[in-house]
Amino acid sequence: MARSYEMDMCSGPLLRKLLVFALPLMCSGVLQLLFNAADIVVVGRFTGSTAMAAVGSTTSLINLMVNLFIGLSVGANVVIARSYGAGDVAAVHRGVHTAVLAAGVCGFVMIFVGLALSRPMLEWMDTPHDVIDQAAVYLRIYFIGMPSVLLYNFGAAILRAVGDTRRPLYFLTIAGVVNVVLNLFFVIVFSLGVAGVALATIISQTISAALILLCLHHNSGACCLSFSDLRIHKDQMLEILRIGLPAGLQSVVFNISNVLVQSAVNSFGSAVVAGNTAASNIEGFVYTSMNSVYQTAMSFTSQNMGARNFKRVDLILLECLALVTAIGLVLGNGAYLLGRQLLGIYTPEAQVVEYGLYRLSVISRTYLLCGMMDVLAGSIRGLGYSVLPMVVSLTGACLLRIVWIMTVFEAERTQLSLYVSYPVSWAVTVAAHLVCYFAVRRRAFRRAAQRG
Repeated sequence: MARSYEMDMCSGPLLRKLLVFALPLMCSGVLQLLFNAADIVVVGRFTGSTAMAAVGSTTSLINLMVNLFIGLSVGANVVIARSYGAGDVAAVHRGVHTAVLAAGVCGFVMIFVGLALSRPMLEWMDTPHDVIDQAAVYLRIYFIGMPSVLLYNFGAAILRAVGDTRRPLYFLTIAGVVNVVLNLFFVIVFSLGVAGVALATIISQTISAALILLCLHHNSGACCLSFSDLRIHKDQMLEILRIGLPAGLQSVVFNISNVLVQSAVNSFGSAVVAGNTAASNIEGFVYTSMNSVYQTAMSFTSQNMGARNFKRVDLILLECLALVTAIGLVLGNGAYLLGRQLLGIYTPEAQVVEYGLYRLSVISRTYLLCGMMDVLAGSIRGLGYSVLPMVVSLTGACLLRIVWIMTVFEAERTQLSLYVSYPVSWAVTVAAHLVCYFAVRRRAFRRAAQRG
């Protein structure tokens, strides 16, 4: 029965398999966002816009501190998918146990890093004085649950590598319901405010992590987890680091640029911070829907490279680009057109809604460029190149955005001059990734053929 959850990505009708793989991923991403959205909605409605701004102001900082390790899960996905495509069951087994143990160790270390650095980093970001105390409370509690965050993400990456995107969705559905119920319970009944929503989040994340570990443990397929076999296998760990570390570093630097943007937003005051928080949360649902196509492109490309099915690789890229463009156009523009109603879910304050709608008008409507950028990077990583997309993304999307903030924004300190840095940097990076893909694909095919 476990085998039915796995997928052969190397044969059969491609578009149908892309959709079957991507749709559960999309739903899983949406549910993960609902963890944070539920926090923001509940505190915004029952505690006030200051508490909502406190939770929202932590998002870029959380991403900054955890995405290095989440990038390693990308490495685990590529390594295990390539071994699975090549039919090397022993390599899959080593990769699974290396990835799970690495996730647990990294998560434990992040507890102490988060507890120590939460308040200083919020101060460095110029978090408004009426927000910073509550933001620090939320961050410290959140980081206590970091082992669960990493174990779930690595476990989900392992299942994605063999084509299973359905069971992570089932587990997140259970955890998401628990999160919403506990949010309401802790905030309304016990009046715990931001501490309550943080507790609800880490409890629900622990449930999703436990479920995915049990799933792997009872799996009879290639990715079965035996707790007694947990150890770091040097060859697998080095390969995971080779592919995952550049992806993680890219995410870290991306989020440094986002922290700079958040600091610039903070300079406009808590009402703008609250509006920006709500709008960026709505955009997150668009992004995670597009990001499911990025993960799809990476997994399908990796398996087909392992099977040396090179003709299918270009077709995967074309169909994923078409799919992500359609998602970005429909959801990005839909978020803006329905923005007033969606923002009203987060806060009843008209001024905050207007600030949020302004952000949506600039960023959400051009979000398809971000999706195209990620799909191209995912395809290049699937080919076995991870440093190249990192360098391109850091130069085109991050460095350009940082330079923009220090020059254009400094010359004209308006929300428009700040927000427009996003579509400009995405467009430049899409063009650069496209050139790089065609520059390395033949070399990647030759290397894969020689390994075979």
